[in-house]
Amino acid sequence: MSMLQGRLGNLVGAPSGYVESLSPEVRRRVKGLKSLQKKHAVLEADFQKEILALEKKYLALYTPLYEKRAEVVSGKVEPTEEEVQDGVSDDEEEEDEEEDKEDEKDAEKVDGVPEFWLTALKNNPQFGDIITEKDEGALKHLVDIRMAYFEKPGFRLEFEFSPNDYFTNTVLTKTYFYQDEPGYGGDFIYDHAEGTKIEWKEDKDLSITVETKKQRHKGTNKTRVVKKTVPAETFFSFFSPPVAPESEDAEDVDDEEFIDEKLEADYGLGEELKDSVIPRAIDWFTGKALQYQDNDDMYDDEFDYDDDEEEEDEDEDESDDDDEDEEGVRTKDEKAPECKQQ
Repeated sequence: MSMLQGRLGNLVGAPSGYVESLSPEVRRRVKGLKSLQKKHAVLEADFQKEILALEKKYLALYTPLYEKRAEVVSGKVEPTEEEVQDGVSDDEEEEDEEEDKEDEKDAEKVDGVPEFWLTALKNNPQFGDIITEKDEGALKHLVDIRMAYFEKPGFRLEFEFSPNDYFTNTVLTKTYFYQDEPGYGGDFIYDHAEGTKIEWKEDKDLSITVETKKQRHKGTNKTRVVKKTVPAETFFSFFSPPVAPESEDAEDVDDEEFIDEKLEADYGLGEELKDSVIPRAIDWFTGKALQYQDNDDMYDDEFDYDDDEEEEDEDEDESDDDDEDEEGVRTKDEKAPECKQQ
């Protein structure tokens, strides 16, 4: 990914010695080709800037739709009849109006669409994996997720909450910053992220778990209860992004690789919100968006096709043996497939 590009730059492209072994006239041509590549890189950078400008333009056009969506979700407004009819899918059957009226009589009055964003996030595979059961109580109060671009490359995500028992913040933000200089191919390179400090209410901090342990004094034989706080897995760790090592010469390479993985995962979550969850929130809420996910990871590609062909051949041999073996005596060839199926 582009976020790691700057850190990998010194690991690739090491000279092989071949170019240096070329004749002077060929090396001169190589330099000319490098000049063309530099000009291409300038155009690529311009291309990425224009894409960003286009994304900003259309975000401004999308914003009124997002604002109307937030009002419907929160119950401030109701969709028009025209919007309701337009929202009926081609393959969706209209419910009987009389049944709707009966349901309305029996049902309690509900404002907006309860747990809209919680459901949308849980249906998304990336966020569904990090939302815990304890998080759901707080995320039920999530009423809107918005995004905004900056003048410089980068974007901010805003999570708006209704009053709740967990924290006093009404808006939690996560901001992604990019490096000033574009990377190879003109892509913007992720630099770092910053999140809002969550003002947790007393005994409601979902990011920690309090462990209690009894200790007995060896001299007096008296016991005391010791409380210790340890980090807990929670969706709200999203607002405390990992920090890249200050030095590339870290003593523990494993720790550095682990942090790199966390940085990449964190950036991926931000991109998923920006590019998929926010634009298509209703499809994530209904689960429709799952139909368009890449299903490659649902299949195991580690097949040994040679073994499959051998098994087919063995099955054919078994069939021949069955025909010849009228007394039903089992042979070695007949046993092999059974072992593989167990």
